[in-house]
Amino acid sequence: MSKPHPHRPPPRPSGRTNLASCAVATIFLIFLVIVVLIVYFTVFKPKDPKIAVNAVQLPSFSVSNGTVNFTFSQYVAVRNPNRASFTHYDSTLQLLYYGNQVGFMFIPAGKIEAGRTQYMAATFAVQSFPVSDPNSVGVGSEVGMDTGIGIGGGIGPQLGGGISGSRLGPTMEIEARMEMAGRVKVLHFFTHHVEAKSGCKVAIAVSDGSVLGFHC
Repeated sequence: MSKPHPHRPPPRPSGRTNLASCAVATIFLIFLVIVVLIVYFTVFKPKDPKIAVNAVQLPSFSVSNGTVNFTFSQYVAVRNPNRASFTHYDSTLQLLYYGNQVGFMFIPAGKIEAGRTQYMAATFAVQSFPVSDPNSVGVGSEVGMDTGIGIGGGIGPQLGGGISGSRLGPTMEIEARMEMAGRVKVLHFFTHHVEAKSGCKVAIAVSDGSVLGFHC
C-alpha cells in the first residue's frame, strides 16, 4: 500500500511579482485617463452655441409728432456645435434706442439637437417712443451695404471702399440684443452651462421705416 503524499500549499507569489502587477495596473489606468481626457477635450468639450442674424424687417412703421412706433421682425439661425443636445431656458430679445429699452420679447425654452441648426423668427410690436431730433440723426447720411453698415462718430453708414451711396433723409439707429442660456450634458453625465449672445445695430430711414442695413 502506497503512503499518501502530504498536501503542499502552492508557492506564494514573490514580492517582485506583486510589485510588477501593481505597476502594470497603474500604467494602464494612467493611459486610460489620458485617453479619456484627450477625447473629452477634442471631441466632447462643450462649446457655446452660435447665433447668426439672417434678416431684420419692419413690417409696419409710422412716425408722428416726433414719435415712432413699428413692428419689429428678426430672423436668426442658432447652431449647436456640440455632440450633445443644447437645452436652453427662456431667452430674451431686447430692442434698444440710445441705450433705453423700447421693445422686449420672451423666447420660450426649447432644445436643439447635437450638431443641428434651428431657425427662429421673432416678431413683436414696439410701442411709441420719441425719436431724437431728425436734424441730428444722420441727415444726408451716406448708406452702403458692404459686409455690414459701419456707424460711428456721428456719421451715417458708408459704402466700403470709399464709394459714395445715395443721399438720404434722417435716419435712426436701434440695437437688437438676443441672449440664450442653457446646458449641455456630455456623455449623459457631465452637465455644462453654455450661452449665446448676439447684438445688431440696425439703421432705419425715418421717412418710411426702410431698413437700410444692419451690422452684428
